[in-house]
This record gives sequence, structure tokens and C-alpha cells, in this order.
Amino acid sequence: MSYIKKLNRKLQERFHGSVQAFERDGCLVLQGALEQWDDVVSAGLLAVNRRCYDGLVNDIIFTGGVIPPMRLPALQDQALDGVEPDVLIIGGGIVGCAIARECARYEMSVLLVEKEHDVAMQSSGRNDGMVHPGVDLIPGQIKRRYNMRGNRMYDQICSELDVPFCRSGQYLCFQSKGLAFAAYFAQVYYKLFGPRCRYLGHTKFIKREPNMNQKIQAALFFPDAGVVSPYGLTIAYAENAVDNGVRLSLDTAVLDMKLDAHRIVSVSTNRGTIYPKIVINAAGVFSEEIARMANDRFFSIHPRKGTNTILDHKAAKRMTAIVSSFGTSSTKKKHTKGGGLVKTIDDNTLVGPDAVETYRKEDFSTAAQNIADVFEKQRMTDPALSLRDAITYFSGIRAATYEEDFVIRKGRRTENIVHAAGIQSPGITAAPAIAVDVSRMAAELLAKTREVRKNPEFNPIRKAILRPNELSDQERDQLIHEQADYGEIICRCEQVSRGEVKAALHRSVPCDTLDGVKRRVRPGMGRCQGGFCGPLVLQIIAEETGMPLEQIDKNAPGGELLFGTIKEVQSE
Repeated sequence: MSYIKKLNRKLQERFHGSVQAFERDGCLVLQGALEQWDDVVSAGLLAVNRRCYDGLVNDIIFTGGVIPPMRLPALQDQALDGVEPDVLIIGGGIVGCAIARECARYEMSVLLVEKEHDVAMQSSGRNDGMVHPGVDLIPGQIKRRYNMRGNRMYDQICSELDVPFCRSGQYLCFQSKGLAFAAYFAQVYYKLFGPRCRYLGHTKFIKREPNMNQKIQAALFFPDAGVVSPYGLTIAYAENAVDNGVRLSLDTAVLDMKLDAHRIVSVSTNRGTIYPKIVINAAGVFSEEIARMANDRFFSIHPRKGTNTILDHKAAKRMTAIVSSFGTSSTKKKHTKGGGLVKTIDDNTLVGPDAVETYRKEDFSTAAQNIADVFEKQRMTDPALSLRDAITYFSGIRAATYEEDFVIRKGRRTENIVHAAGIQSPGITAAPAIAVDVSRMAAELLAKTREVRKNPEFNPIRKAILRPNELSDQERDQLIHEQADYGEIICRCEQVSRGEVKAALHRSVPCDTLDGVKRRVRPGMGRCQGGFCGPLVLQIIAEETGMPLEQIDKNAPGGELLFGTIKEVQSE
């Protein structure tokens, strides 16, 4: 019996004739209608067969709700109309920005478009910042290959881009004696296939992490794990790309494409029509829509939401590295992945994330129950974990394919597109390696029409904004004497000066929003969450940009914080 016949029998049993599978152009396609979103996802996961088919397209109609359309920028102009870049990159997350930088190594014109008002506004700015060693990845997976390569590149990349990075390591903990025994033999597997690993018994682990659960029997330590600021690295990639000649267009959404003989001829946006030679699809949760526009859809995205909690600096003193426990909490929630405890690069503790399937691709809301479920699991690792230490919560959406793997390849039917899609965890880790390969693919496609040479002027070095609190007392004193703005503290929690805020507004990728400054130099990231420094930052933005206070947004146009004065200012 063929695979499709067997699959349709399973689908019949499970969904009572509401779903059917068939083959189209070497891909497996699902059609039908289901009322529950979890059923739509389950059908897709049930159908996957990577050995026989080149992808899975899930066309099941969801009848239990209305899938929200992509949020579009309000800006409408013709700033890009008629532009003819060699390479058009769609998506300003870490993958798109890393690709832009790598493309700048070649002599070709590059345009990077992002529909948000800044880079790293969606999943690249809404994750734990962990550089994964590859603990749970399987040999043969595309994402495993890129994770291993990307992990090895991090020391050099972060050095070149002047981005803080720490290889703190990761502990995977086991509380039952049976699992601890199995972990002892698991280290043999890791020694054969990677990543690097060391087994620690109860005594050695507790000596290293004395504040963790005393019931932990053993742990596997992975020294190659690390932490980085995901939005900080994305911004650094974007700045270095722009410094090397890449054109960045924010508030720019791709709306449609025109093709001729299996080639993309033009790309329509809210800022005019672009005529690229090569298109790179790095659109995150909307990468499937871009593939559809390009008539090259052979994968589907099922968005997966994860919620994280950030704890105050004092909580980070309880641990020295990334710590997580193998197992499930007593709640046994179906979608409670639970993540781990991450000591971030900025010396906070991050708790999470969980994993919840959703049809809302831009739903960044947080729910008390999700947070409670994650905390319950993580108390297996640290019983003293307390919500009293929480200073903020945030959610992000992962762009998972049904194969649970990356899509890194040239187009199947469309000749001038390259896909960097399905990028979920470990996307931050893999991004440097993905960028190298995708930029090479773009150069190979362009080379079919003209010679493509390396750019001799490419400069990989980017200098970060100066942080006075990281200088010695003598260096800081000299800096303040030379530039007094660095002596005025705007944010007490994070010790951010006026000079740093002003510098953030005048970079090669500038910002003009409260959150844009926050992502670059951290005012508002502390315990008071901007209660003290927020008004001061707004005033500096107004002074430096010439914008009225009432026009300054929190994170994007339409997010104004002030609506005018409440009384007349009387002159004396």
C-alpha cells in the first residue's frame, strides 16, 4: 500500500473524512476543513514524510476562528519605486540582517526591507538569547548542521561586531536515579556525535550550582552553550551591513510579486515597486506567504508561541550558567515545554519559554496561566524561583515548519529566489552559518547573468556604543571631562548616561522610538521598567530629532505616548 493511501486511512480514522492528502509536484498536500487549530497542526505533523516528499503544504481550512492578516505599516510613498537591486532581502530579523552583511562581502547592490519600524521587532527580539550547543538536535537535521557551524562562529562574529557574548555553558539536570544513570551513558553518544559534554554527579553539580534543587541526582554540562543579546546582535549585523553599502528600508511590507517564466520580475510594496534580480526570503512567520507570492510554496508554517519572564538582577546571583531539567511538571500541560533558566548576557535571569500552537502570527500578548505553568516546571530546577522577582514578561512566535526543520535552499520552481525559512530555535545560533550559505547561493544565481566578485572594501568591524559603566574609574573620569553627557545618568537601574542615549539616535541604523533606544542602550530595562527614565529619554529623542513630544512613539508609528499638554504654560 502506498504511503498516501496509508496516510489517508489514518486521517479518516482521526478526522472522520474532514482531511485528505495527495501529492502535488513532489510535495505532500493536505486539504479539508477543521474547527480546532490543534487538529490542523496535528494533521500536518501526522502527515510528514521527509524520505518520500520534498515538503508538506497544509491547506486545511481553519473554521474555528479568523486568522488575522499581516499587520501593515501605515506609511505609503514611492521611495522604492523603480529601484533595481541585485539582491532583495525580505525580513529584518537576525537571519535577514546577517544575510545582508554577508552579501555585502560581494560586489552587488543589496536592499533589505522590513515591515516593522526597526530591525529585530519580532522573533529575533523575543527569545532567550541562548547560543545552543545542540543538545536535542538529531544527526541529519538541517538545523543541526547549521547550529554546529554557527556555534563555532560566535566568538569571531561577536568580536568583529563588538557584541557581548559569554560561553557560560548549559547544565541539563536529572532528578530521578534512573534518568541520572541513563545520562551517564548519554555522554558517550555526545562524545561520538557532539556537542562536547561532561557528566557531573550530584556532589560535583551542587558544588558548582549550590542554589539549585538539592534533589538533582546528576547533570550533563555542555561548555559550548552561551548567551548573547538577540536584538543587540541583530542591530549590530544591520549596522555593519549598512556601513558596507547595504540599503535598509524599514516600514516596508512586501504585498505581491509578478513572475515571468519562473522568474520574479517585480516585487510590490507599500513604498513602490522593486525590480530585483535575486530575492531572498527571510520573512520569519510570513515566509510561507512570500513563497506563495513567488509561486514556490513547498512548505507550511505553524506558528508556535512562547512566553518568557525576566527576573531582577538579584535573581541572577543564584546561578552561574544556563540550567534546565529533563522531565515534565506535575501539571502535564500538553504544550508546556517550559524552557529553562538562562542567566542572560545582561545579568538577569530569564525563565521560559513555553510552547503553544497558535494561528495568530503576531499575537505577542502574555497570559498568567502560561507564566504560572513555566514557573511550576522551573521550580524543579530552582525551588526558590519567585514571581516577586519578575520585572517584565514577553512573548514571541516561532516560525516552525511541520518537518520541524529549517528550509535553506534555492527555489524549487522559481529560479531567482533563495529561502531561509522555518527558522525557529536554534535560529539565533545558526544565523551566522545560514548567512554565509544563503549569500553564496545568491551570488551563484547572480553570476549566471554577470560576474560577481568579492568586495575588497568590505569591513567586518563595527564598534558598539560606548558604555561608561564598563570603563575603569580613571577612563570614565577622562571621558566625562571630554564629553559631559556621559556623566549624567538617565537610567539609574541600568546606569545609562545621556551620552549613550544620544549616541543611539545617530547610528547608521538610527532609531526614533522609546523602545528603539531601550534595545540599544537599555534605559527602561531595569526594575522600574522606565518609570524614572522614560520621560527623560523622550525628552532627549525630541531634542535630538526635532520631533514634537506628542509624535514620539513607544515602538512604532501609532504608538504615541503623549497627547498634548493638560494646561496652558503661562509665561512670566
